[in-house]
Amino acid sequence: MLAVEKINTFYDDAQVLFDVSLEIREGEVVALLGRNGAGKTTTIRSIMGLTPPRAGRVMFKEENIAGLPPYTIANRGVGFVPDNRRIFPTLSVKQNLEIARKGGRGGTDDWTLDQIYQHFPKLQEIEGRKGEVLSGGEQQMLTIARTLMGSPDLILLDEPTEGLAPIMVMEVMKIIKELKEKGETILLVEQNSTLALSVSQRAYILENGHVVHAGPAEELARNTEVKHRYLGI
Repeated sequence: MLAVEKINTFYDDAQVLFDVSLEIREGEVVALLGRNGAGKTTTIRSIMGLTPPRAGRVMFKEENIAGLPPYTIANRGVGFVPDNRRIFPTLSVKQNLEIARKGGRGGTDDWTLDQIYQHFPKLQEIEGRKGEVLSGGEQQMLTIARTLMGSPDLILLDEPTEGLAPIMVMEVMKIIKELKEKGETILLVEQNSTLALSVSQRAYILENGHVVHAGPAEELARNTEVKHRYLGI
C-alpha cells in the first residue's frame, strides 16, 4: 500500500528526517514510535505533502506521490487525522461529517453516515452540537470519523490519544481496534507505545530522524532493552 523510500525532510535549512524508510501492507496497522522530537509527525507530514521531502520517494499504490499537493494526495486515497484535530467549530457534528463525504474505490461510498454512527454511537447522540462545544475526546472521535467519511485507502493517525482523559483514551483505542478488524490500513503515530503496540502488527522506532528499529509489534512489546533505550520505558 505504502513504501516510504529514504526520504530526507527539512524545515528551512534544518534537516529533520534522514533516509527514513518504512512500508505498510494493505490491511495492516503499523506503529511509528519514538520520543518527542524524533520525527514522527514530520514523517506523516512528508507522506501527506504538508512538508514535502527534498529527497527520496513516497510510493502509494505504486505511484510516487512525494511533492504532490496535499489535496491531490487526499484524492488519491490517503486520509489524515491530525494531532490538532482541526474540526470546523461553527458546524455541527453531522455537518462536519457530511462535508467530508467522498466516494471510495470504484465510485462507491465505503463509509456512510449510518456506518459511522455504528462505530461512533456517541457522535449520533450529539450530532446537532457544534464542534466548538465538544470535549477533547468528542473532537478526537469526530476527527477520526470525518477522515473515514472520505473513504480513504490509507489512514494516517497522528497522536490520537494525546491530551485525552483515560476513559476517552480507551474509547479511541477501541475504535482503532474496530478499524483494524474491519481491515483498514493505518499508520499510527502514538506516544503511548504500550497502547500502540497492542493494536499494531509491526512497528518502527525513530530516533533523531533516523529509523533505529523495525520489526513485529509483538516482539518489540517484549523487548525491554530496545524500549528502554529508544522509548525511555
